[in-house]
Amino acid sequence: MNSVEFAKPSNPLLLPRLELPTGKLSMVLDTDTYNEIDDQFALVYALKSSDRLQVEAVYAAPFSNVRAADPGTGMEKSHEEILRVLDRMQIRPEGFVYKGSTQYLPDLSRPCDSAAARDLVDRALAADKPLYVVAIGAITNIASAILMEPRIMEKIVVVWLGGHALYWPDTREFNLKQDILAAQVLFDCGVPFVQIPCMNVASHLTTTVHELKFHMEGKSAIATYLYEIFRDYVAEHQKLSKEIWDISAIAYLLHPDWVTTHIVHSPVLNDSLTWSVDTGRHFIKTAVAINRDAIFQDLFGKCRQ
Repeated sequence: MNSVEFAKPSNPLLLPRLELPTGKLSMVLDTDTYNEIDDQFALVYALKSSDRLQVEAVYAAPFSNVRAADPGTGMEKSHEEILRVLDRMQIRPEGFVYKGSTQYLPDLSRPCDSAAARDLVDRALAADKPLYVVAIGAITNIASAILMEPRIMEKIVVVWLGGHALYWPDTREFNLKQDILAAQVLFDCGVPFVQIPCMNVASHLTTTVHELKFHMEGKSAIATYLYEIFRDYVAEHQKLSKEIWDISAIAYLLHPDWVTTHIVHSPVLNDSLTWSVDTGRHFIKTAVAINRDAIFQDLFGKCRQ
C-alpha cells in the first residue's frame, strides 16, 4: 500500500480537538458541487446557518463521472455551480470562492497545487481558533494542503463525508474511490478528523419530490432552485427517492446530537478499497447514526428564510 511517514500523533492531545466547542465555528467548504444535486443543499445549509457557522471560503473539488469526463472538467463545472447558487443567494464570490485541483493526487510526493489548497494553507496558519474543514467530495484539495504544509494539522479539524461505515465489507464510495491516495493521506496523517460514512449513515438522509415540493417550492428563490434541481435529477434517473448525503457534514457541526459518533482507531485504508484494523493507530471520530427528521426539519426551515 502507498504510504507516507507522518509524525505519530499524541492521542491525549488529539482527543480534545475532536470535541466540538460551543459558540460560533469558522469553517471552509470543499465541494464537488456539480457532481449531482446534494452538494448544493449542503452549501445553502451552511450559509443559512450563520448563527453557528462562519463560512470563510468555498473550494471547488474535482470529480469525474457522466457529468464530467475528467476531474479538471468536474472542478470547473463545480466552480460554475457554486457561482450559480451564490448568485441566487445574492452573495458575491470574490475572495470567497476558489478553484481546486484539476487532477487527483498523482503520488504522495506531489500535492496538487491549486488556489483552494493554497488558500487553505494560508487561512489555517493565520487562524486563531480551530478552522473546520468540511469536505463533501474527493479529498484531493485537503490532502494536498496537508502535504504542502503539514503544520496546518495543528490548526484544522477535517469533517469528511467519505467512505462507508467501518464494518461495511468494502469502501467503494464515490468520494473516496476517486482519489484513493488522498484518502489514505487523510486516514494516516493524524489530523483531527471526523468521518461521516455514506453506507449506513448518511444514506438515511433520503427525501422525495413530494416532500420537497411541500416544504420548499415557492418558499424562496434558493428553496425553489433546490427543489427544481432535485425534481429534475429524480426524473432523469427514474428514482422514487434520493439521498441528500452531504448535509450530514453540516448537521454534525450544527447539532452533534443529531449525528452520533464514536471514537475509534483510524482504520487502514487498503488499496483494495477495504478497511483493516490497527489498534496502534491514532484516534478519529466516525459517525454511526443520524437523526434524519431533525436534520431535514432544520434544513427546510432555513431554506424558507
